[in-house]
Amino acid sequence: MQMDTSKDNLERRCPRLGGSVSFQYCRAHGDDMLLPCWKIFDCWWEYFDVSGFLKQNMSEDDFIKLVNAKPKPKVSSLVELIEQAKKRV
Repeated sequence: MQMDTSKDNLERRCPRLGGSVSFQYCRAHGDDMLLPCWKIFDCWWEYFDVSGFLKQNMSEDDFIKLVNAKPKPKVSSLVELIEQAKKRV
């Protein structure tokens, strides 16, 4: 399914990372790297109908997985972020 990219350049402060991120980053950098970030609904609902947008641009199964996603423990999440950063450097 082709994702609508019209919202990709919107930016806001990420409560998880502490800095400014684009909507595109949130769509592409969930914990498993297959789904958007599990906080995407909490972070973007004030900017636009993020739920409706994702529902139209994701498969029904992926949308349900995202809605039911639970955060990983903070330590696990930090270790994974460090490993990802090491791979990029």
